[in-house]
Amino acid sequence: MEKRVVIITGPTGSGKSELAFLLAKTLGTEIIVADSRQIYKELVIGSAQPSKDKQQQIRYHLLSSLNLSENFNAARFEALSDSIIGSLLGENKIPVIEGGAGLYLRALIGGIVEIPGETDVYRRELNDLLLREGREFVYNLLCEEDPETAKTLLPQNYKRVIRALEVKRATGKSIQWFFSHQEVKRSYDSLQFGLLRERDDLYRRINERVDKMIDAGLVEEVKGILSVGYDAGINPLNTVGYKEIIAFLRGEFELDTAIELIKRNSRHYAKRQMTWFRKQPGIEWCSITNDDGYNKIVEKIIKKIQKPNER
Repeated sequence: MEKRVVIITGPTGSGKSELAFLLAKTLGTEIIVADSRQIYKELVIGSAQPSKDKQQQIRYHLLSSLNLSENFNAARFEALSDSIIGSLLGENKIPVIEGGAGLYLRALIGGIVEIPGETDVYRRELNDLLLREGREFVYNLLCEEDPETAKTLLPQNYKRVIRALEVKRATGKSIQWFFSHQEVKRSYDSLQFGLLRERDDLYRRINERVDKMIDAGLVEEVKGILSVGYDAGINPLNTVGYKEIIAFLRGEFELDTAIELIKRNSRHYAKRQMTWFRKQPGIEWCSITNDDGYNKIVEKIIKKIQKPNER
């Protein structure tokens, strides 16, 4: 049998973690986490890390492996995950990669592309604009110059926004063009599966998950992180779930408002994820309507592993 890895992806709240867990148990294999927040030890509740029970049953690679003081990016994920994949394949295991970090998954499948267009002068201009006018202003520039890329980013992703503007100015092309023209030959094939739910069902699950995070102690988690001296402005904390609680702790609004903002922003994030994923080739989408559907999807994936060319 050819060497293969299975990628399980989908928007936040879709249930991809549960699907990956059941698949890994069935295959007797291990999971590599493709999540930009679950990599951090301190971000347990707000990043929806797998339960301790699941972690005792299945080994999760890269999960909770760094401190918030350490940087992590797609290039590092590619290097680490490719090494882990090689080890698992050497043990005749089929690695399962699970997560919704599109850049990480694209780096793993296609490699890190060399993109031209680094311009110190223009970058300084953009950073000056950022300080004077704010993130929304710079983001709106990207909406005008490269709307395709803007749809995949948020204003707070200002470093990526500035990078995309640099590339557009220097090359006349969208940064998405360079991503789509990269080619890396792997020693294994990647079978990609996305979990898809009806919008109302997905939004209901997102809302319920946020309530569970609050009940599990998200506010206390954030208090603990800040109490040991971490800057509230670092990238991992400037994300949905954490930034709203930080604003609440600063007295900007009540907890009920923070909770509703987390729900709203999570729904918006899921929508942006789907916009991204629809543009990525090779993902086979699997619809699910209830929790009983996981086992059927696991069966479908296993058949695909055995006979990848069959529809």
